[in-house]
Amino acid sequence: MQSVKQQQILGYFIEEAKEHLDTIEQGLVDLAATMADSERVNELFRAAHSVKGGAAMLGFDGIQKTAHHFEDCFKILKEHPVKIDQRLEDLFLKGFDTLKELIEALQSPFGLREEDALQAVSEAEPTFRELQSYLNTLIAGKSSSPKSSSSQTAATQITAVLKAMLQLFKQGDSQKGRQQLVALCNRLIQISSTTPNWVKLLQTAQRAIANPKNNYATLAPVVIKNLKQASDLLLTGSANKISVSETLQNLVNPPAQATKSTPAPAVKQQISIPLEPRAAARSLLESFNKSELIEIADFIMKAIQ
Repeated sequence: MQSVKQQQILGYFIEEAKEHLDTIEQGLVDLAATMADSERVNELFRAAHSVKGGAAMLGFDGIQKTAHHFEDCFKILKEHPVKIDQRLEDLFLKGFDTLKELIEALQSPFGLREEDALQAVSEAEPTFRELQSYLNTLIAGKSSSPKSSSSQTAATQITAVLKAMLQLFKQGDSQKGRQQLVALCNRLIQISSTTPNWVKLLQTAQRAIANPKNNYATLAPVVIKNLKQASDLLLTGSANKISVSETLQNLVNPPAQATKSTPAPAVKQQISIPLEPRAAARSLLESFNKSELIEIADFIMKAIQ
């Protein structure tokens, strides 16, 4: 069961990472056009940040470090728009190839081996150093502004809590484990307790975790995915986009099962037949058509024979 949960979580990470790779690649292919749209630049930054955070949570240090390089470079582009030239595009795309290869390796039969990741990161370091240096040159020697200490602290705390939650899910179901998971959600709430959407999501996760009908195999991928996506939005200034997924909500309030209604039996129409023969015949003539009367007559004839 543990390996099933791990595979589910890894599958979610790979699926999301590939979507983020597509976002980054589309932005880099025509970087000049991307720079003309500030929201597209923000999308590149958020995509790199999401890959970095997911890799950090799962312990993929090589992917985390490479995505972090992109996050830093996209942050420079956000704050210091520069004129794009071929050299800058080439450096970005060369670095992107490394990130893409690392994520694709996760899907190979042997997964991403640590020694392969270390080698890939080591070989890519000169490219990222050159990219960073060239960006600084393009903005007239001004280095990128550092991340605010509060944002860095929040990112570190969230990653640590998500890692701890992941470890608890791997240990197997227990009442103590559920209590610890609920407590960790409280820690996440405190990181941004004045953000309504963030608080609502975590309170929903707490109720889902506290419900013993939800086993860990069901809870782990849903809770971790929701919290990871929400933390990415929180840390990139898009907390207003945080929402509770339908899957998580269903773990708290399962959809009502539709009940099959038994149709009422059809009521057969009836007529009153007088006892006097002629009156009975008139009643039959008034109530039935010709073919029905023939059928009735045939039935009566057989009955009296």
